[in-house]
Amino acid sequence: MKKVYFKTFGCRTNQFDTQVMMSKLRDFELTMSEGEADIIMVNSCTVTNGADSSVRAYINGANRKNPKAKVVLAGCGSHSKGESLFESKKVFGVMGHSEKENINAILKNQKPFYEIGDLNHIDSTIVENFIGKSRAFIKIQEGCDFNCSYCIIPSVRGGARSHKEKDILTQIEKLANNGFGEFILTGTNVGSYGRDQGSSMAKLLKKISYIRGVRRIRIGSLEPIQIDDEFKELLREPWMARHLHIALQHTSDKMLKLMNRRNDFRSDVKLLEELASCGYALGTDYIVGHPGEDEVSWREAISRVDTLPLTHIHAFTYSKRDGTASTTMSDEVRGDIAKKRHRELTSLIKEKNLLFRKSHNKNLNILLENGKNGIYQGYDQYFNRVEVRSSDDLSGNWVLLENAIVQGSKNVAIF
Repeated sequence: MKKVYFKTFGCRTNQFDTQVMMSKLRDFELTMSEGEADIIMVNSCTVTNGADSSVRAYINGANRKNPKAKVVLAGCGSHSKGESLFESKKVFGVMGHSEKENINAILKNQKPFYEIGDLNHIDSTIVENFIGKSRAFIKIQEGCDFNCSYCIIPSVRGGARSHKEKDILTQIEKLANNGFGEFILTGTNVGSYGRDQGSSMAKLLKKISYIRGVRRIRIGSLEPIQIDDEFKELLREPWMARHLHIALQHTSDKMLKLMNRRNDFRSDVKLLEELASCGYALGTDYIVGHPGEDEVSWREAISRVDTLPLTHIHAFTYSKRDGTASTTMSDEVRGDIAKKRHRELTSLIKEKNLLFRKSHNKNLNILLENGKNGIYQGYDQYFNRVEVRSSDDLSGNWVLLENAIVQGSKNVAIF
């Protein structure tokens, strides 16, 4: 039986998609060793030029290290770079998003293949286990209807469409029965869930919370405009993780307009202060160095960040993407300036995170991952990493820490 190895790049949605493909393998053996694989599945990311470069570098390395293996490209990169990689014979085959559930048949191809499919498909696969994970990722929707000027994702993931509520709940029930207690809701634009089905994120969350075995629910990146009164009513529920990731992207109104965003700073600060008052750690996505970000705009933006109750950040240096509106804009920012701003931003949020952890280091509820030599890693309810030392085997267990010691970028405790 031929062996298949999976290499996953990018977001939580890709991690879920990899589990879907793994669950569909019937006539192949899954291997965790790249070197012994007959087929190497690359579930790619294309959100930035850097992501494309990482995928290409990996494919080149895989072809060099294991020349007998067939490399197959899947994920978002299959739609943006798949054709060129296929034509240059860097990969044996290409699979689009809609073909994931057909992976068992597709991998039987003896000749090179290009099965790109369409961008309207919704998976119906029920994933009953997550290999190598203590937490379960649940994809609740696909695609995005926003048209942010810098973003290529709608063109490689398609328009927003929700998974069926019944399938989502069935999947969580099965995973809860298999011992999973923490569930992370993910998708391309998670907060758009339900709009095409007469439902909402809040309604789905309530139904998930009724499932026996569900202890904690985390939510992927939300847009500020998607947090409505119905959602806010759930903020104090015990099963809600005390961390929300709100995609601001910038804090200069000039830049938000250039990015074709749907949020503005005045509304954003009001929202984040309200969420923080309910005891939430708050993360965000932020792009520095987008065209038009002059020194005046940046100084205004970073001073505004300083006023926000942020604790986590995914900061990106702007990267051109072919086919997006931002590539046609003038007033580009020099790379060295963008990197300097990136460092300034991340340094500021690290300071904020440290202060937050110092005041939130008691009664931490942590789901631990696999450990080594008596040291286990996990995340608390605020999405801060905690290192727990114990002589007991705590892999995959929940622990409640009365107190943790704040050390640099992590918290530490003995259990």
